[in-house]
Amino acid sequence: MAHAPLGRPTRGTTGTNRLRRNDRWIAASDALRRSSDPLVIDLGFGASGVTAFELAARLVRVRNDVEVRGLEIDPARVASADAQLLEVRAGHSPFPVDLPVSFARGGFEVPLPGGRRPAVIRAMNVLRQYDEGDVADVWSRMTSRLHRDGLLFEGTCDEIGRVASWIDVGSAAVPLRFTISLRLAELERPSIVAERLPKALIHRNVPGERIHALLGDLDREWEHAAALSTFGATQRFLAAVAALRDQGWPVLGGRNRWRLGELTLPWAAVAPLADEVRLR
Repeated sequence: MAHAPLGRPTRGTTGTNRLRRNDRWIAASDALRRSSDPLVIDLGFGASGVTAFELAARLVRVRNDVEVRGLEIDPARVASADAQLLEVRAGHSPFPVDLPVSFARGGFEVPLPGGRRPAVIRAMNVLRQYDEGDVADVWSRMTSRLHRDGLLFEGTCDEIGRVASWIDVGSAAVPLRFTISLRLAELERPSIVAERLPKALIHRNVPGERIHALLGDLDREWEHAAALSTFGATQRFLAAVAALRDQGWPVLGGRNRWRLGELTLPWAAVAPLADEVRLR
């Protein structure tokens, strides 16, 4: 007898290009590029299969042997995505007819035939309806299904994909890195991402917590760099991130990533202080 998928059905709709920033991050990841079996799971793909189609279309440029499998708890959503896939196969879409995508019913248990272990699990906008106390267990369930060098990318974005953040979680359910990704054009202040922080951080954006300090410092440096707006928002953001690094924030990556509106730090730089208390 088949077991019911683990988790709750996702809510809301799925917008075209909503996850493009996360797609780009996954495409650049070692978890994908170095995998001996580049299987990528789009967990909780939503009301449309478009996020899986877009993910596959971007990843195939990096690995022509990539496979993307979309998982949803709601069987009606799986059926709808399968119908969309038939349109792709028939050539009635902008996507290649041989796009390496499939869909199935599943949740945090990440069911896969033949005992395969994915290189990447992407779970964006999935944990918003959960409690913060659920996060560690959910991470553990998903990462237990990964290949030993695989990664879980878990986070949140706005409805049109201009503001996003996520956490890279390793195969032992250990959070490794935290990334903010922003569309810089017309950006008023970087701390707008506070509304789209992952569940593990969104309730920690209060005085005394590291994530609050980070967003405050980033906003301040963004304001200090206002004069560079004459040369464009990208130059302003580059200056703000460089200033953060000079202050002692352990900023990862370089200008090629920063100019995309990305800011990445080790998880320890933003981890909730409550995590340290539990470890003592």
